[in-house]
Amino acid sequence: MSKAARAAARGAKVGKKVEQNPHIKTRIGSGHAMPAPPLGPLLGQRGLNAANFCNDFNERTKEMKDGMPLPVRLLVNPDRSYKMTIYRPYTSYLLRAAAGIKKGSSRPGHDAMGMISLKHVYEIAKVKWEDDTLKEDVDLQEMCMLVIGQAKSIGIKVVPRLSVEQLNEFLLERDERIELARLAEEEALK
Repeated sequence: MSKAARAAARGAKVGKKVEQNPHIKTRIGSGHAMPAPPLGPLLGQRGLNAANFCNDFNERTKEMKDGMPLPVRLLVNPDRSYKMTIYRPYTSYLLRAAAGIKKGSSRPGHDAMGMISLKHVYEIAKVKWEDDTLKEDVDLQEMCMLVIGQAKSIGIKVVPRLSVEQLNEFLLERDERIELARLAEEEALK
């Protein structure tokens, strides 16, 4: 007797439908939504038409910088319609873009990979503060402090004013540190 037959004999439901969570949290690059994996299967499990969603998302983000990672929240209704909420870009992305770096420090607090001024911090805090979820709980000054804390945690130095000479000097020192670390790593491998 098969497992399905034994389950049916016991009165258990065979092949019952799995209920999916109606909330989806994902990150999508602006203008880069495609019905290919990983987004396509994620939407398909909930019964959504991935191509229609991608067209809708790309249309809503066409004014933004191409490829900017955006947090997206979806609430899927039983009738397969959805409510899409697109939030502001991640703070770490905005900080790395302002500092002109691709990734943060592997040793934050010890090695600074980039440098930004308080003006950059204020502008990033204003962008993040526009999210409806933050406006009620945090004022702009607290948001600036949060941005400064995150900058320190990814290895970006915050200074009151940033001159071109100061930035060039910092970049030269950083490049020297990176080169010395690379040479030391090569020596260790020999």
